[in-house]
Amino acid sequence: MQLKEKKLKELILDSGLVSKKDFEVTEAIAKKKDRTLGDVLISEGYLSEQDFRRFESYALGIPYVSLENEKINFDTLSLIPEPIARKHNIVAFRKDGDGLEVAMLDPQDLEAIEFIKKRVKLKILPRLTDATSIKRVLVQYQKDLKSEFGDIIKEQAATLKKIEESTDQESNEAELAKLAEDLPVVKIVETLLDHAILQHASDIHIEPGEKEMSIRYRIDGLLHDAMVLPKNATAGIAARIKVLSSLRLDERRLPQDGRFKIESERDGGIRVSFRVSTLPTAYGEKIVLRLLPDTARGYSLELLGFTGRGLEETHRAIRKTTGLILSTGPTGSGKTTTLYTLLDLLNKPEVNISTVEDPIEYQIPRINQTQIKPDIGLTFARGLRSLVRQDPDIIMVGEIRDEETAALAVNAALTGHLVFSTLHTNSAAGAIPRLIDMGVEPFLLQSTLRLVIGQRLVRRLCKKYEEYVLSSEECEELARYADMEKVLKVLTTESIVKKDASWKNIPLSRPEPSKECEDGYSSRITIAEVLPVSEGIGRLIGTRASDVEIEALARKEGMLTMVEEGIIKSVQGQTSIEEILRVASD
Repeated sequence: MQLKEKKLKELILDSGLVSKKDFEVTEAIAKKKDRTLGDVLISEGYLSEQDFRRFESYALGIPYVSLENEKINFDTLSLIPEPIARKHNIVAFRKDGDGLEVAMLDPQDLEAIEFIKKRVKLKILPRLTDATSIKRVLVQYQKDLKSEFGDIIKEQAATLKKIEESTDQESNEAELAKLAEDLPVVKIVETLLDHAILQHASDIHIEPGEKEMSIRYRIDGLLHDAMVLPKNATAGIAARIKVLSSLRLDERRLPQDGRFKIESERDGGIRVSFRVSTLPTAYGEKIVLRLLPDTARGYSLELLGFTGRGLEETHRAIRKTTGLILSTGPTGSGKTTTLYTLLDLLNKPEVNISTVEDPIEYQIPRINQTQIKPDIGLTFARGLRSLVRQDPDIIMVGEIRDEETAALAVNAALTGHLVFSTLHTNSAAGAIPRLIDMGVEPFLLQSTLRLVIGQRLVRRLCKKYEEYVLSSEECEELARYADMEKVLKVLTTESIVKKDASWKNIPLSRPEPSKECEDGYSSRITIAEVLPVSEGIGRLIGTRASDVEIEALARKEGMLTMVEEGIIKSVQGQTSIEEILRVASD
């Protein structure tokens, strides 16, 4: 690195574009403000970014490319998923045989290069580029769905219409099967699925209306309009999805559930399962598809968003060999992902891990995963009863839904197993009265329950965000949801802010929309309240205390609520107060 800096200095001074005096001033500013030399040279106007990148290219011996006006083949571009491209400022722009040329702001980011090499299984050829080029290419990821297959719809509209007109409500299964294999229908459905994977959507909503069909994607927890299709495409798309998920084609009056699996070539060849639900409505069948990637994503608790005391308490709990650990929250709050991450941390050759789930969302090597099938009698309770005879060390029950499953889970924790599960409650403290209501004896919970995690998913701010300071009115309003003095103490103790800081001078973060980041948010992060079952909490459990009493003691013992965790994350530039209150103010 020092050799590169020396060579860079020589090249810039030899060019005559920057005087020796100006260069020394730049070096002093860079050192004082802890910024890179390039940042200061560009921001102070001594060099354009392209000129500096060219000098850097010579110094590193790596070719420079400008992609400012380059239209990149979409199949090549999507070899690197958009989140990775944004995080590491790296884009794929040319594929030739077994080689993939990638443009980067930092060609010495070996971690990113190695990760992409393993993902795409191609030889990576790094090239240096500039920030403008990266921004222009990243925009190409936001490929509009209408342009993706609008031509298909336009060209085949007549065909779709003729088929629709010849198909009445009493169509038999053979006619619908033929409709499902119609080429434009197949292409439309394939593109819908591909685009959803590319956009990292969690759900696809296909909604028939009186005159048209709407397609919406749920991305980062919020629904977004994706496409409006002609009404005459409704029957074909519904039939195609039913064929893929092995549902009855001629059943339109009753809801149906199914699933299918595809391999996406556009996102590194990952396999994705789709859980399908159909529901009759006034204008036809509404179809919702839940996307479930087949493989675990290599998360860590830190990457999910766990920090500080909550992170320490979670690690302490999973080091125990027996007991019950619960993750709680509403549907779509990331509970299962948290449990998979915990299992991945414990997944070692010397332990036997077994799960019973509905559905199996990620497949993890060396873990024995069982899918429940209530229609044949394989319920959570029956699966768990069988699991304990399989000599497991660690058990995961996808969800505690009834009294029998709750009793079996507690009994398994009591008889020498470490048990993980999820529960639908609004807070960590609320899980305890809920289990007691399910018939679990308080004295059994006292001796088995180790930890309860209450969590939500909030949208993460993009790299560029706006900072602001709370007004006295805003601080008072926020104090309705959080102990602001306690949060301030955590911020100073963990050196996130200076020891003499106050809410009058602590900057918080909020979104700053841009062309690259339309609403100022990208991806999601967990906010969690982690409640360890201490002796004091145990005594409260024995008295059948309410969730309010349990939470009050847990907070006194040091637990931060989800809102308080969120405020800390806003100070760190990860999310906004508005987003925290949107999902966790209950």
